[in-house]
Amino acid sequence: MGVVYTNRNRKKYIAIGGLVAIVVIVAVVLFFLLSGNNNESTLKNFYAQISEKKYEDMYNSLSSESQKSYDQQTFVERNQNIYEGIEASNFQIEVTDETDNELTYNVKMNTIAGEVTFENKTTIEDGKIVWDDSFIFPDLTQNDRVRVSEDEAIRGQILDRNGKMLAGQGEAYSVGLVRGKLNGENDYDQLAELLGLTKESIQKTMSASWIQDDSFVPLTTIPSTDTQLENQLLQIPGVQLNTVEVRTYPYGEVTSHLTGYMQQVTAEDLEKHQGEGYTETSMIGRSGIEAAYEKQLKGTNGATISIVDENGSTKSTVATQEKQDGQDITLTIDIDLQRDLYNAFDEDQSASVAMNPTNGEVLALVSTPSFDSNDFIYGFSTEEWDDLNNDEDQPLTNRFRATWVPGSTMKSITAAIGLETDSLDASKDFGAEMKWQKDSSWGDYFVTTLHAPNPNNLRNALIYSDNVYFAKAALEIGKDNLEKGYKSLMIGEDIPFELALTKSQYTSDSFDDEILIADSGYGQGQILMNPVQMTSIYSSFMNDGKMMTPHVVKSTETSVWAEPFSKETTDEIKSDLIQVVEDNNGTAYALNNSQYQLAAKTGTGEIKDSQDDTTGTELGWLSVASTDSSKPIVITTMVEDVKGRGGSNYVVNGVKQPLMSYLQK
Repeated sequence: MGVVYTNRNRKKYIAIGGLVAIVVIVAVVLFFLLSGNNNESTLKNFYAQISEKKYEDMYNSLSSESQKSYDQQTFVERNQNIYEGIEASNFQIEVTDETDNELTYNVKMNTIAGEVTFENKTTIEDGKIVWDDSFIFPDLTQNDRVRVSEDEAIRGQILDRNGKMLAGQGEAYSVGLVRGKLNGENDYDQLAELLGLTKESIQKTMSASWIQDDSFVPLTTIPSTDTQLENQLLQIPGVQLNTVEVRTYPYGEVTSHLTGYMQQVTAEDLEKHQGEGYTETSMIGRSGIEAAYEKQLKGTNGATISIVDENGSTKSTVATQEKQDGQDITLTIDIDLQRDLYNAFDEDQSASVAMNPTNGEVLALVSTPSFDSNDFIYGFSTEEWDDLNNDEDQPLTNRFRATWVPGSTMKSITAAIGLETDSLDASKDFGAEMKWQKDSSWGDYFVTTLHAPNPNNLRNALIYSDNVYFAKAALEIGKDNLEKGYKSLMIGEDIPFELALTKSQYTSDSFDDEILIADSGYGQGQILMNPVQMTSIYSSFMNDGKMMTPHVVKSTETSVWAEPFSKETTDEIKSDLIQVVEDNNGTAYALNNSQYQLAAKTGTGEIKDSQDDTTGTELGWLSVASTDSSKPIVITTMVEDVKGRGGSNYVVNGVKQPLMSYLQK
């Protein structure tokens, strides 16, 4: 008997049936939605494993059928070689369609040849990737290879203001051995001695499994200019010299603290500069201009990623990026002046800065003793590296970067601050005293001087470099005005310069002590000055009170760093400093000549534990300027340990020839 439904029951059935149908439909939709989301997540997780170089995990993410086609070792090695070879990174995956678990998606990634994008397809089975080689690139088959061809960018040159190369491409010899032509290992001892290697290191290099009898096996690189070493090496059977391009520094020690040097990258460098084209064999600027302008000098290597078949024929090109050679960096340096200043003090521990006072261009930047940047290209033996680091003269120390006790070069600055703040009268006679203290509260502390001129006004005090005058002047100027003046000179502030410099400093807390205020007036006390900043300050005396921003990279733009003094103040100081040179009692009289008018101030910075200490050392200073507007220049030189060698006169005599040669050009 059939079931009889009333209309009421039928409506109820239909209602219930409709609800069931809706639930089923929603479940099916959710299933597909969740399935789709899971498939997309599976795909994106797989690419995340590529980014994280988890190649074993990638293999475990493959479907069972895919794993039958590729064993784990083959899969891992192939994926690692390809993805790391093309330097793949920053994957972005966008799924555009999904049908029956087949995903269509776009891939975007960064590579050694730039950004690569392509569309691809894959299937997900039970949460696993159905994989073959076309997953890597759509055109790639199991028998194909991915080839990366690189075109190395030429590193930019570092040039002086006249285009003379300070750093750039040069030639050297790669010294290597051809095993089939060797006299066994009989010559390894001689070879090791000539090249600064060890016999053991040569044996280890020559034991590599890839070496054939006719293989050239490189050992090291040597300068192509060392003809004596070249001839000695070529007398040894099996030695071969191949010409290679290297970074070279034609002026060697003369410019090394300025240009800096290069070294092979470290693991830390590779981590820091990830994705910037560095490899384990890359060189990187480590100091000086080489480091400060690494990005501009380096350039960008060109690269091509292509797919080649089993015969080596190109099937397709995945991506190509043209190389961009590095930029040349032109400096404001005059290499002739740089070399002359270096040679004048090459046996000293010194710093020299030359500057154009009208625009802040640094014409020379010297630190002695120095090292040779070329040595970092060719490499050091352990003994050579230890000798360089343990040298008591510290050739690796950059002295123009540091700060030093300024001595009497500070007197001109004290005077200018006093004149500018109307707290010093240039005509006032402070009285001639060889030994002085303000009052008995100073105990047994006295300011002493070598010369006490009469009348003891500002001009004579600068000519004779009278310590007592400037101690009295500092107290008359007062703590507040001195501090105001130091701040106007940017003492204590970072120095705006392309290379890192230690900032000059004074200890304001010490200005509560009158003795320290007095000492600061003649450059002792708690003041330390950087040679570049000292040159900038003296430049203001030649530039109507304007301190131009110092710079060593050539630019059409110039700027005023500070404007601490009025033209009236600097006219007075400049006039007095001319007399320091032209008056036969002046401490820089040795610079006097009939051809050029010069203005100068000498200084001797004492470094000792107490006033009675006779074992301390002395720093010799000179700041000298040409007053000729057609040949503007200020040179500041600091030399360590001039005690017993003529003091600041030693510096004056050293600077004279480089300065005159520059002015006569």
